[in-house]
Order: sequence, then C-alpha cells, then structure tokens
Amino acid sequence: MIADLQSDCKNCFGLCCVALPYGKSADFPFNKAGGQPCRNLCSNNSCSIHDLLREKGFRGCVSYECFGAGQHVSQFIYNGKDWREDFEHAEEMFAVFPLVQQLHEMLWYLKQALTLKETQSFQASLQKIYKETVELTEKKPKEILEIDIAAHRSNVNVLLVETSKRYRADLIKRGKKRRIKEDFDYLGANLKGLDLQGEDFRGKLLIAANLSHSDLRKADFIGADLRDANLRGANLTKALFLTQSQINAAIGDIHTKIPNYLEKPSHWLDKKFSEFIC
Repeated sequence: MIADLQSDCKNCFGLCCVALPYGKSADFPFNKAGGQPCRNLCSNNSCSIHDLLREKGFRGCVSYECFGAGQHVSQFIYNGKDWREDFEHAEEMFAVFPLVQQLHEMLWYLKQALTLKETQSFQASLQKIYKETVELTEKKPKEILEIDIAAHRSNVNVLLVETSKRYRADLIKRGKKRRIKEDFDYLGANLKGLDLQGEDFRGKLLIAANLSHSDLRKADFIGADLRDANLRGANLTKALFLTQSQINAAIGDIHTKIPNYLEKPSHWLDKKFSEFIC
C-alpha cells in the first residue's frame, strides 16, 4: 500500500525481536519471554540468521508484519533513541510497540477501504476514523498505554464489515452457490479448484487447507489464518484485506496471483521448497 505502513527494519530497533514473547512450537524452536532479546538479534538490530529463518524453525518471524509500527515507535515516538541507550524507558517502549502495531494494522485495512469505489457513500466516515487512528499513534508513550484499543478496534470494525459487504455485494446478489459453510473452520480442508469468489473468510482457520487453483478473487481474508495453506496456482487478485504476513505464512508458487501491493515470498520461488510441498 504505502511505505509507512510496511516494515522498515533498517529504521527499527529490532522491537519485534525483543518486545514480543513466543513459545516453542511449529513457528519457533524455543521459548522467549516478552522484553527478552532474541538470541539471534545482533547489536546493530539485524538478525544473524535472517536468510535461514525458515530452515532454523523461525517460521513465525518470516510471517510477522508490524505494518510500519517498528520504525514509527523507534524513530518518531522515541526520537531515534535505542532501548539499549535508554534502558530506563525500554520496558515502556516494549509495551508501546504492540499497541502501535495494532493501530497500524487498522490503518492498513482502512487505507485499502478508502481506495475502493464501493465505499464512496461512507468515505467521510472512513477518512474520519483513519485520521483519528493516525492521531492515536502520535500520542506520547504514557497516553498510548492508556488507549482503549479494543473499543477503537470495534469502531473501526463496523466500517470494515460494511466495506466487505459492499465490496462483495455483486457476487452475493448474483446468487452464487456457496461452496463452503459459514461459521466453519477449514484446517486441512480440501478446497482445491473451487470458485470461491467473494467468500467471507473473516477470522477463519485455513491452516494447511488446500486452496490450490481456486478462484479467490474479492474474497475477504481479514484475520484469516493461512499458515501452510496451499495457494499454488490460486487467484487472489482483488482479494480484500489480505496482508503480507498472511502471504508469507502460506505456500504458493510462481503461478499464484496476488494483489499488486504484496510481494511473493522468496520461499515460494525456491525450487527445492516447491518440490517438497507438491
């Protein structure tokens, strides 16, 4: 979408590698507490195994996206002063970062909603809440820690739900026969080659689902878990609320079509990886 809503690790203090906790799982090889620097974080805030994250078991790092919150907190809120230099405020910085990340994610979705012709009738409302969200990210640290994120997200969500309904309305009105059930998760489900245009995957678990060669145009993916979902040969052009994080967590190939504001992950283009998942 826009540069300031995408990760810029060179201008961040490695905040996701320190502030956020993770547990030993399929996504991480060991436990790490929040506020504890990852053992792979270098003193210059780079990752010592950046090119080997998937091979080393850090799949969660590959799929993570801060939506530009890292550089915003590092350079704007804390004026470029590293947590190593300002240890007194380190704990505060680590608490502020995940809150700003949530606000930036909301901005990402709102930004896409604002680009759609289907939202013309309530553009003023979208613009208003977009501006309010930006203003929240510009507050002082102590003020950010007092923000009711859940309440603000609820207000944003009302407009995002309406955006989804309007955006997918032509397919719904067409009376397209549904291929999947509502209020159902699809862990490992075989949805290969289906016409899933305009489907609502909002918050759905699509872990390891086979969506290869399916038509997913104009489908709503907000909050969907696409870890290891097979998107090889699938068409996701014009997909709604699809993020780089979701794409990074999924499996695809050179034939997978994605929105032009996203990039195909390097592991999609790795021949050995492609052969492994066939």
